[in-house]
Amino acid sequence: MPHFLSTIDWSREELDNLLKVAGELKNEPIRNSMKGRSIALLFLNPSMRTRTSFDLGMQQLGGIAIVLQPGKDAWGVEFEPGVIMEGDAEEHIAEVAGVLSRYCDLIGIRAFPQFKDWSVDREDRVIKALARYASVPVINMETIVHPCQEMALMMTLREHLGDVQNRKFLLTWTWHPRPLNTAVANSAALISTKFGMDVTLLCPEEAYRLDAQFEEAATRFASEQGGSFQVTHNIEEAYSGAEIVYAKSWGALPCYGRPDEERMLREKYRHFIVNEEKMAMTDDALFSHCLPLRRNVKATDGVMDADYCVAIDEAENRLHVQKAIMMRLLGTAPRRF
Repeated sequence: MPHFLSTIDWSREELDNLLKVAGELKNEPIRNSMKGRSIALLFLNPSMRTRTSFDLGMQQLGGIAIVLQPGKDAWGVEFEPGVIMEGDAEEHIAEVAGVLSRYCDLIGIRAFPQFKDWSVDREDRVIKALARYASVPVINMETIVHPCQEMALMMTLREHLGDVQNRKFLLTWTWHPRPLNTAVANSAALISTKFGMDVTLLCPEEAYRLDAQFEEAATRFASEQGGSFQVTHNIEEAYSGAEIVYAKSWGALPCYGRPDEERMLREKYRHFIVNEEKMAMTDDALFSHCLPLRRNVKATDGVMDADYCVAIDEAENRLHVQKAIMMRLLGTAPRRF
């Protein structure tokens, strides 16, 4: 049974087919492909775009979405195996997955890492536990990767640039008041290299590099697809000649779980903000971000309001790619799958 947990598990051809279907759905959004079908959406963390786009997307396909927030409007859930459940959680994921699999055709989950121990969080145990116990396909709505976001990013880039092979893609770290999840940065590195782009990861120092499992995957994809992947701490070098600038904030993994220590490290890097001066160094680059974005912290008003900013396009495309993913997992997509 297929799940959509990470694009690492999907071939470029499979992802390309998903994007083609997403394009068709963008042109003709209202279908009956999922009539009588349903998806349970488990939100362990807040959402605006993800919740709206999945709920609306299922409605546009003729199905129904059930939104659940464990610990708020549903019982708290325990995900660890073999635990003695004397804490706050009232129900184990084994039963949650089992019951929801009987009720619904798909299950999506949004579960950010705990920000305590990266050696644990990097294993992505929560979604893997759900996938292990579920008897229906599971969709990752963001954990330590955000595969739906990366698909929307690639759809947006191809709409604006056409063939993205060997296009210069800059993934830049930006300052933020607190250390954030690395999920979107991990995913941006994965999808850009899987589609053969020449990718530069810009971060202030070695402490802000991505986890080795994602950098190694990006390096492997780049080699397989005829692109490249490199890391630099030099702003001018990174922006020079870039054709796409993709910004994201994330915390330093060596300080994971110690926000005060990380804050001291991060404070001197406010100048990594994306501004008009940096964009002027590029080759008339597009700019995007997964949103939400703190204006004049991550990127200036001038960048966000410029014609080259495609962040809203990317946000819209979440709707279309997620519909394609749901159709693919339930076998209701066009025959080319």
